[in-house]
Amino acid sequence: MLLKDMSVSAIVAGFVAVLVGFASSVAIVFQAAAAAGASSEIIASWLLALGIGMAATCIGLSWYYKAPIITAWSTPGAALLAGSLQGLSIAEATGVFIFTAALGLIIGLSGMFERLTRLIPPSLASAMLAGILLQFGFAIFQSMQSEMLLVTIMCISYVIAKATVPRYAILLVLVSGLVIVIAGGQLDLSHLELSITRPVWVSPEFSLSAMLGVGLPLLLVTMASQNIPGVAVIRASGYQTPVSPIIVSTSLSTLLLAPWGAFSINLAAITAAICTGTEAHPDTKKRYIAGIAAGVSYLIAGLAGATVVALFAAFPQTMIAALAGLALISTIASNLQTTTADPDYREAAVITLLVTASGISFFDIAAAFWGLIAGLITVLVQKIGQRFIST
Repeated sequence: MLLKDMSVSAIVAGFVAVLVGFASSVAIVFQAAAAAGASSEIIASWLLALGIGMAATCIGLSWYYKAPIITAWSTPGAALLAGSLQGLSIAEATGVFIFTAALGLIIGLSGMFERLTRLIPPSLASAMLAGILLQFGFAIFQSMQSEMLLVTIMCISYVIAKATVPRYAILLVLVSGLVIVIAGGQLDLSHLELSITRPVWVSPEFSLSAMLGVGLPLLLVTMASQNIPGVAVIRASGYQTPVSPIIVSTSLSTLLLAPWGAFSINLAAITAAICTGTEAHPDTKKRYIAGIAAGVSYLIAGLAGATVVALFAAFPQTMIAALAGLALISTIASNLQTTTADPDYREAAVITLLVTASGISFFDIAAAFWGLIAGLITVLVQKIGQRFIST
């Protein structure tokens, strides 16, 4: 069954998802670890633990549900930790990770998160996701200002491939980008060294102030900025996989791997959209291969640690930005269509889209959460107004 469903496009989608995820946010993970005073060995162990956890959940969940379930570390969570772990020891930070994972596990087992997601209208969920992804679409053309030739060739490759061999569009975009980068001498491999990462155990220390001051915000940010958009990606692609078991799996993985540095393993949003779209495979039943491929890529990245990070860092950021944006165009289009499809929720959905796309952030919680809140409040006010008028 696995070999029969395997395709180059799905494998490439999984690899691109990991490439984009690592290249776009691994520096923030480094900053978070450094804020707690982690040594270079411990930082490498963080990447190993995260890689193993994300690999296990991607492969296991995608295989079991036959759907592309993509997990990731919490980038907003890493940013929060980078600004909140100052003054804490690495042992206290580990205690925070265990505390947050335990709370996430309770939420998953209780079914609270799944009941919450069912209350969100599909139009609003799609609008929130579109608002997040628009920034990546804009980045394609913003990248042209600094790398006109590279990004233009990638865009031309995308348009031609989508018209002729749509299944391999992102692969051809990746190859065209690599050709231009190598030909232009922009691929810097001078700092690349082969090495295997070793796990480093850190015995946790539990500080009440750290758990309340850092652990609770980390939980809220992860649930609001990662898991809710992650569920929106899954639902928007037509998969009806149960949410609670996924939250349980990611939280349990975090809990078990926290002493080695797994600060938060959760549903992916941006990178998940790369694996759930038509570019991964036209048949929705065969896109789960992209999830398994992403898991294998995560495992290799975690084991190789600093080597893989150096490899990803060798690619120009403009290439990564253009690659991510082009891989998400179809997903952006389908979510924009769903956003305005239902006239009863159209205005609320557009408000959700605008607030999310604005990038505002309050209390260290990302715009996606506030966009959803604004949309839900609009729906509530409209329903109250309609009842008032009808009476």
